[in-house]
Amino acid sequence: MLRTAAVTAGITAAIVVLSAVHLTQGTSDTGVLDVFQALVGQGDENAAAVLSGSRLPRLLTALLLGLALGVAGAGMQSVARNPLASPDTLAVNAGAHLAVVTIAAFGLTLPALPAGFAAFAGGLAAAAVVLGLSGAGSTSPRLVLVGSAVALALQSLTILFLLMYEQETTGLFAWGSGSLTVADLGTTKQMAPVVLAATAALIAMGRSLDILALGDDNAAVLGLRVRRTRVGAVLLTVALTAAAVTVAGPVGFVGLCAPVITKLLVPVAPRLGRHRLLLPVSGLVGVLLVVGADVLLRAALGPAAALSVPTGVTTTILGAIALIWLARRDRGSGRRADGRTAPAARVGVAGSRTRLATVTVTLVVLVAAAPVVGLMLGDRVVLLGDLVNWLGGHTGTALTFVLDQRLPRVLAALAAGAALAVSGCGIQSVSRNPLAEPGLLGITAGAGVGAITLITLVPLAGAWQIAGAAGLGAAVVFALVYGLAWRSGLDPDRLVIIGIATWSGGIAVITLLIATSDPWNTAKALTWMSGSTYGRTLEQVVPVALALLALTPLLWLRQRELDLHVLDDDTPRILGLRVERSRLLILVAAGVLAATAVAAIGVVAFVGLVAPHLARSLVGGRHRRVLPVAAAIGAILVSVADTVGRTVIAPAQIPAGLVIALVGTPYFVLLLWRTREAA
Repeated sequence: MLRTAAVTAGITAAIVVLSAVHLTQGTSDTGVLDVFQALVGQGDENAAAVLSGSRLPRLLTALLLGLALGVAGAGMQSVARNPLASPDTLAVNAGAHLAVVTIAAFGLTLPALPAGFAAFAGGLAAAAVVLGLSGAGSTSPRLVLVGSAVALALQSLTILFLLMYEQETTGLFAWGSGSLTVADLGTTKQMAPVVLAATAALIAMGRSLDILALGDDNAAVLGLRVRRTRVGAVLLTVALTAAAVTVAGPVGFVGLCAPVITKLLVPVAPRLGRHRLLLPVSGLVGVLLVVGADVLLRAALGPAAALSVPTGVTTTILGAIALIWLARRDRGSGRRADGRTAPAARVGVAGSRTRLATVTVTLVVLVAAAPVVGLMLGDRVVLLGDLVNWLGGHTGTALTFVLDQRLPRVLAALAAGAALAVSGCGIQSVSRNPLAEPGLLGITAGAGVGAITLITLVPLAGAWQIAGAAGLGAAVVFALVYGLAWRSGLDPDRLVIIGIATWSGGIAVITLLIATSDPWNTAKALTWMSGSTYGRTLEQVVPVALALLALTPLLWLRQRELDLHVLDDDTPRILGLRVERSRLLILVAAGVLAATAVAAIGVVAFVGLVAPHLARSLVGGRHRRVLPVAAAIGAILVSVADTVGRTVIAPAQIPAGLVIALVGTPYFVLLLWRTREAA
């Protein structure tokens, strides 16, 4: 008991110290002595105004936020019996965020409590979907994979609303990463009773949660009503998360890190393993994380610059590191009982020649038709005859301008889609992971970081420089992901979880770069983070087109190696293949393709996942057929998504990456469901 008290006292003391430092940080000249005098009621009016109008609301919001997310994360991990469960990995943050943005998008202004109830409904729906599809989180990797897929779809819808209703949702982009910049304590005051009541109720359920941790069967034997306990705990944890989102937006990964840190203290203070202590101490650690992240952010950037950077960016980067660490500790589920990794796909036959010919002809027609339709449709519909006249140089100025603007966009979509699809084929083969693709492995996020960094430092950088920076970022990130995932071989689920963590960290870094360099340019952030062909030029298409023309034949010539990599490590070696050399060459080619695609159209997910799987379903698993078919499907998919995005709400536009995410997420979840036995 003394050890537990000492640990709790140490955490509390750290919170007090950081809170004191936090109150001294700000853009005004009010110093430490002024703050102290204001706290005891002896300061001047200016110091008191600064304290009550800015610094104290920010600190109290951080305290409430950390408590809510820390307790919520601990409760979710207990309900799912899963150390990777959190408001982020269960998509609760994303669901609550979408609900709040949807209300704002339709011009509704709700008081804090009704807005909190809407966030609660959105978060609860997301959690129900994720827990249902992942088997209540009984397998750690499945929970993160399904949760990340659902969160990506919800985030895509959120970005769609931000773009479509830009005026109504002004200021919600930075808030969407978790911002402690609050004008007053109104919302915090109204949400505080909700947080305190839900925390108290969850702590009161501590003994039931202790029994639930023994397993459903054992808990039932001991007289626990398992379903009622689980439902009650889920409702309370979602209520805590919804309150936090209502106050400050979705602050990333605090709910993951706080319980993990608390459980690491159990060997020192064994009583922390019991929920009646685990839950409140996790809340204290959550407070420590949020306040510490805010202090660190303002100390590193300065109080003025830190105002434009969401605190959630810092916690997301730290949380991504924690998720990687947890994934490396987990034994994984991608290995069979014999220790071998499950193959990425069945290497089957293509079927009859008639079917192969039919597929080939159909794809050729669609690839030819996609750019034609893309040129014709948009905010202004162009007739086929006008298109023919434009090709012959016989159109008027207005029509020529429209088609000259569309041509680079259509070509960028085709080339980038094909490049991402071919990249996905190579990555899935080498990693023997049917869930692998450039986006989910963090390659596209790394490329985005490289490109955004160069654009930020050199605003007038050319297409080749941007492509080079994107390639460097992609190479560095994938080398990091691959190295971290290697642990006596490649475990498929571990590779993807580390990739997802890297993806989250990369997106947070992109947000940080934009917020510090150009905080008011929301369009710049959304363009790169959602994948758009807007404003593309022919010069920007050249790098990805050349990479596609050079590297696709190279991979196709190594079709036998790709087929062998799918099987295992031993068979290729027996047949004389230098596995590591071949793997490195394929991965480098895949990384270059993905990087140039990102440089052309921004960060796009799921193309490298969906296209190879559709290709295998059509022509079998042999890569001599899969590669060209996947390239065609990828080109068609991105081209159609771009055309749909430019047409359905014209003159407004939906980025192609959002359309693909909304289509790709159900396919990804279906794939998880179908491969749950093989993983």
